[in-house]
Amino acid sequence: MKDPAPRIFSLLPRYTLAAPVLSPLDQFTRRPVFQRFTIDEAQRRRRTSIIDRAMAGGQSNMHVLSALDGAKTQWYHFTAIIVAGMGFFTDAYDLFCISLVTKLIGRVYYTVDGSPNPGTLPPDVSAAVNGVAFVGTLSGQLFFGWLGDRVGRKSVYGVTLLLMIICSVASGLSFGHSPAGVMATLCFFRFWLGFGIGGDYPLSATIMSEYANKRTRGAFIAAVFAMQGFGILAGGAVAIGITAIFRSRFPAPPYAVDPAASTPAQADLVWRIILMFGAVPAALTFYWRMKMPETARYTALVAKNAERAAADMSRVLQVELAKEQAEVATPASGCPKCSRPFGLFSWEFARRHGAHLVGTASTWLLLDIAYYSQNLFQKDIFSAIGWIPAARTMSALDELFHIARAQTLIALCGTVPGYWFTVAFIDVLGRFKIQLAGFLMMAAFMLGLAIPYEHWTAPGNQTGFVVMYAFTFFFANFGPNATTFIVPAEIYPARLRATCHGISAAAGKVGAIIGSFGFLYLAQSPDPAKTAHGYPAGIGVRKSLFVLAGCSLAGFMLTFLVPEPKGKSLEEMSRENETGAAEP
Repeated sequence: MKDPAPRIFSLLPRYTLAAPVLSPLDQFTRRPVFQRFTIDEAQRRRRTSIIDRAMAGGQSNMHVLSALDGAKTQWYHFTAIIVAGMGFFTDAYDLFCISLVTKLIGRVYYTVDGSPNPGTLPPDVSAAVNGVAFVGTLSGQLFFGWLGDRVGRKSVYGVTLLLMIICSVASGLSFGHSPAGVMATLCFFRFWLGFGIGGDYPLSATIMSEYANKRTRGAFIAAVFAMQGFGILAGGAVAIGITAIFRSRFPAPPYAVDPAASTPAQADLVWRIILMFGAVPAALTFYWRMKMPETARYTALVAKNAERAAADMSRVLQVELAKEQAEVATPASGCPKCSRPFGLFSWEFARRHGAHLVGTASTWLLLDIAYYSQNLFQKDIFSAIGWIPAARTMSALDELFHIARAQTLIALCGTVPGYWFTVAFIDVLGRFKIQLAGFLMMAAFMLGLAIPYEHWTAPGNQTGFVVMYAFTFFFANFGPNATTFIVPAEIYPARLRATCHGISAAAGKVGAIIGSFGFLYLAQSPDPAKTAHGYPAGIGVRKSLFVLAGCSLAGFMLTFLVPEPKGKSLEEMSRENETGAAEP
């Protein structure tokens, strides 16, 4: 049979490559002589097969995108994971390190002379400090998600990281003539820090999903998100290290022995250094983030520049593409209105993706109510079960050291392994099964903590409580905490992908805000005599765990609204192969 390659490649430009060829003399002088040679027949056949596979993918599919879906895993994929993942490392560090230092800030600025117990942040201040970053994150997710679809992912990707760098440093430099002034300044910079962090969610997820091939796409996006675990771990490790240095240089007695001396003046530097350290990993990756090209899917499907998309991807992913073949075929329908892209608020979007958006937003909201409630207030739970000594029996730096050690242990045993189990199994088991199982196991372990709560709080049983508590984090991260981030980056059209991911993530941050404010009050003891200073009586930790278990069960049910993207291309999941209905 006659070789079809000449017929196809007669339409393509003739490519030539320059390569050094060493003659015997060249080998002696070590000077390469460049000679031109044409692509051989084997390379022609390979390129022909790539194009043929792309053309078989569907009339409205872009050939360059089909080639990307089938591309082998390459070094650039791992580079993208590291560059995008370090943003999430910084995100997690900045969002969770505040929970480590709030008790120290309370001692530094809100200790009352003559009080039998050390100072703590007033309820409204504590809620503001813990929650204001989430308000900023919510705003950033919506704004940068929309902006990423309007002007491109790359165009705004560096802005989010720059905001994180500046505001991490500024948070540690918070100033004021009074405690209220310092807290107001801290909240201001924490809001804008959250704004930058919020932008990283839709942009990083979308960029990684659009770079990846369909066979390993879930693992790549999960690996980016898994850097959060290392960020949480780093927050604890940095707090332990900084505290250990200051404890050795400035020893202090417990509060019960000497209230004034238990909080040395240098303690005010400790929390500032911990917050400012979040700028370091972000600064290290800023240059590489700015060097990343725009994704081929945005360039081709939204910017409508198929030739540029092919050139960009050929350069970074070493995928051979003929530029004449990098074009989008027009729909078969002769109706111009039928091919007009539908918008977010159109009936066509509601028909195709309305239930999906409800599913991704609601499951993320319910997950974050449970997840952030536990993560931000681990120190209160550990204190309630007696795993951390009473505050009055420790100095300010001793208390921070114990809190950081406890949270680091939970991250090491439950949080980090859960993330990487997701990376390993998500493209084997699928997103749907992992999310269902994760919600169900979270509910089971929370009920296992809540029902025999008196047993767990009895002397000698605290270790069992911590093990059970760690399992709730393991199944959150080997479950909905990862999948709720991954799926919105896979199922929506390219022109709305970052926007819809931002909406889903913003719903999650609503849940985080509910957890930040609600659990702070709910977890207080029903006995007014046992509540923290300034707090009204709550329902206690036990009943709060029942509430969180209920949130997990609701998330289990709503998961059935979310489709399974495993093994499918982004265009197949977003149904961009189909003809859209006309917009009014």
